[in-house]
Amino acid sequence: MSASGKGSEPSLDLRHAVLDGPRMSAADRLACTGGIDDHALMARAGTAVAQAIMQRWSPRATCVLCGPGNNGGDGFVVARVLADAGFSVSVALLVPLAKLRGAARQHAEAWHGPVRALDATGIGEDCQLVVDALFGTGLSRPIGRPAAQALGEAFSRCLPIVSVDIPSGVNGDSGATFGAVQATLTVSFFRKKPGHLLQPGRMLCGEILIADIGIDESVLRALAPDTFENHPALWQRSLPRAQALGHKYLRGHALLLGGYPLTGAGRLAARAAARVGAGLTTICVPEQAFHIYAASLTSIMVHAMAAGATLEPLLADTRFNALLIGPGAGIGAHTRAQTLRFLQTRRAVVIDADALSSFADDPAELDRAIQGPCVMTPHDGEFARLFDTAGDKLERARQAARRSGAVLVLKGSDTVIAAPDGHAIINANAPATLATAGSGDVLAGMILGLLAQGMPAFHAAAAAVWMHGDAASRFGAGLIADDLPDLLPQVLNTLEQTRHGGAF
Repeated sequence: MSASGKGSEPSLDLRHAVLDGPRMSAADRLACTGGIDDHALMARAGTAVAQAIMQRWSPRATCVLCGPGNNGGDGFVVARVLADAGFSVSVALLVPLAKLRGAARQHAEAWHGPVRALDATGIGEDCQLVVDALFGTGLSRPIGRPAAQALGEAFSRCLPIVSVDIPSGVNGDSGATFGAVQATLTVSFFRKKPGHLLQPGRMLCGEILIADIGIDESVLRALAPDTFENHPALWQRSLPRAQALGHKYLRGHALLLGGYPLTGAGRLAARAAARVGAGLTTICVPEQAFHIYAASLTSIMVHAMAAGATLEPLLADTRFNALLIGPGAGIGAHTRAQTLRFLQTRRAVVIDADALSSFADDPAELDRAIQGPCVMTPHDGEFARLFDTAGDKLERARQAARRSGAVLVLKGSDTVIAAPDGHAIINANAPATLATAGSGDVLAGMILGLLAQGMPAFHAAAAAVWMHGDAASRFGAGLIADDLPDLLPQVLNTLEQTRHGGAF
């Protein structure tokens, strides 16, 4: 693949595909045309939930809360399998039994225990475990008082809550919540939904288990998924590796601009670019800041720029093949002009932090200037200054990538990486410890270093985001941004060891 953000897509490793509601419904329909009917799918789904419960808990008093649709039908299967295994099971149904339809009605009629109405009586004093089979992934409204009271009671009593498909009240496509409570375990089927990965849905799911219910993997190609969960399998084949007969210039020369008086951001980014494998890294800094940078950067080349000087002498050297502007740059006309000059080269460019905010008054100017490979890395505040988009995080990132022509990295605990062609990757391995000053500068430098080595923009962004999270997870509590670059060799060594068929 080329390094261009336009038209690049992840390797179609369908193990990591994420299916929205319409695609999941289509998968169910395709499974039925392949010989598995609704009744069998529901039986397999409910059995998978029951088996997950039995693997984690001994028999105990269990209340199964069933809703009006297929989720409720799954719940009746759970109840039957658990009762057969010695659990004391009660079922509370949100609607009259006569309102159930299709396979859900059939499985409800196969349950021979009592069924009571889910009302103000809640889950019962003897309940020790709750199965939430009330609502599925498509809910986009409050769950209603009886359901909210029952789940709220379970949560306040610190009972284990096992959610079928997704916690009731979480929208499966957006992760938005409409009264959901924290689940202990969520058992879903075939593939994850966006709401399992996007916040706050991901936080509310607890442990997530994806069960195989017999849908053939071949249906995924017919669905043409465009969303994936970030994983090395999506980009590992294009991850750069050192060559025995290579030399430093074959590994690329990264150039970034360092700011003054804020010098830490640029230094963090430069060290990250070098650590992730760029053959050479040069940081261009204001002349008065030269000694600050030079004293702390040894393998990084520091180039002093006199006041009023231009970037032209540096950019005339075509060996600088990847460029970064933003960390510590300062917001204003000077940074905006330097960003535009970088983009005129049509080399791979990473635009971060202050460089993004410098276009808040005229975002269209930035859009027009993007002609080559480009990665933008905004957090929510910077994103709002540049893009007037609507919808959930996944949709907003897609709209922004499409409009700008850049790969868009919308940062957060659920970072979304979106390409202009509509493909998107959701990252889920970032620990809370990454919420520390300078971690975004390290990420920008990592993307720069991978681009310098020739990695396609979409892949470089996804790889950097995943490695960033993995590095932080390896360190644990007490992490500061300075720690991250020195953790990258461990991450890279693991990736190299698993490049040929290994597993994480």
